[in-house]
Amino acid sequence: MAWKRFTASGSPARATLVAVAAPVIATLLSILLEPDSALGAVPLFLLGVVVAAALGGVWAGLGSSVLGFLLLNYYFTSPRHTFRVAHEEDVVALVVFLIVAAIVGWLFARTLEARARAEGREREARLLGYLAMKVLSGDPLPRVMDDFAGALLEPLRLVRCEIHARVGDDTLDAVRERGGGAADGPATTSVLRAGESELGSVTGVRSAGLEALSGDDLRLFEAATRQIAVALERAHLDAQIGRARTEAERDQARAALFSSVTHDLRTPLASIKAGVTSLLQQDVSMDASQREDLLRTVLEETDRLNRLVGNLLDLARVRAGSLTPAKEPTAIDEVVESVLHRMEPTLRGVQVRTIFRDAPEVPVDPVQIDQVLTNLLENAARYSPPGGEVLVAVSPWHGSVQVRVSDQGPGVEPDDRERVFEAFYRGGTASGVGSGLGLAIARAIVLGHGGRIWIEGAPGGGTAVVFELPVADAEPVPQEPVP
Repeated sequence: MAWKRFTASGSPARATLVAVAAPVIATLLSILLEPDSALGAVPLFLLGVVVAAALGGVWAGLGSSVLGFLLLNYYFTSPRHTFRVAHEEDVVALVVFLIVAAIVGWLFARTLEARARAEGREREARLLGYLAMKVLSGDPLPRVMDDFAGALLEPLRLVRCEIHARVGDDTLDAVRERGGGAADGPATTSVLRAGESELGSVTGVRSAGLEALSGDDLRLFEAATRQIAVALERAHLDAQIGRARTEAERDQARAALFSSVTHDLRTPLASIKAGVTSLLQQDVSMDASQREDLLRTVLEETDRLNRLVGNLLDLARVRAGSLTPAKEPTAIDEVVESVLHRMEPTLRGVQVRTIFRDAPEVPVDPVQIDQVLTNLLENAARYSPPGGEVLVAVSPWHGSVQVRVSDQGPGVEPDDRERVFEAFYRGGTASGVGSGLGLAIARAIVLGHGGRIWIEGAPGGGTAVVFELPVADAEPVPQEPVP
């Protein structure tokens, strides 16, 4: 590569100078070392041809061969200091020298050029391979652009490389420099294009004294520019895909909300309307127990409707980031007893067992923890078989209070144990029952108290939802808004 850089930066004048200087120097050395021997001068002249071909290229080597032929004739062939040749064998020797020198110079120069081309192709392949790897690396786009600018400095002998581009609403500027403050020289600018769109530009600046990019260097610069354009186009497409995916997820959430709310609002409303309609029928006689059953049904469905509306309001508060607890020291077992007493009608079809161990008070919002327990117990009652057991356990655990609500239902598959905390997700065992909001709201409340919540398999089959609340006041756990 060093030979290529030297010859590429040269000119016809330099090639001519090398072609003249090499045989002249060979002549002077021959005169000094062996002034009377033409045979001793021949190797020096051949060496001069090789040096001229290496430094000046093919034409310098051929020119040095011809000039060396003339100087060898003039200084070392009888009669000396003339261009006449006295002996026939000297003519043959001179012609053979010219042919051999020309062939050596031509072959040596071509070999060096082939080597330089191979090194150039290797350099180009290595640089473009690196740029392609950066395109596919998934690194942030500003870092990719900065690496691109740095990668072009050494191979193209630039003192500064600038990339200015625009992707969507974002402006990207990457500038890399080297050369220890070398003065700016010629600059080459290439436009970044993706189809018919202009994305920006790349500018390469060489130091003063060097020529502008040309030939192989210019082709390599333009190839690198195309790779940069590919990276920018990919980032633009990724951004479009991300926006489309976000919009699709938002539409899906809206559709799920509409479907869930429609179903879950109409079900209790239908029960309430049926009960009230029956009570208002004058031609149907009912005894006191029948009327009480209808009124109790209306009350239970009204409570169910109220809980659904409360969950929807809490979902809106989670999205707005305003679900902040009003903490006060609270005994969790007392909250559990209060919830169980209030939910007696809902839990009528299951057997509830409680285990309370000596647990300290924790700083919580009792209203919000009441809602967490309500949602968990409602789920446990919904998925438990008739007469199944629901276990509620409260116990201290490593600086926190742990609450466990277990049922004997169908359970939750391990792969779904994280997804069931997403809003509107019901899983494969839900059978379309419930709004899919209870666990999402419970998780938001527990994390807002600085705790954690998860799902385990129950020992006797079924599901255990476990949450922990820290005894010491804790900051909320960062969480994504419910989608």
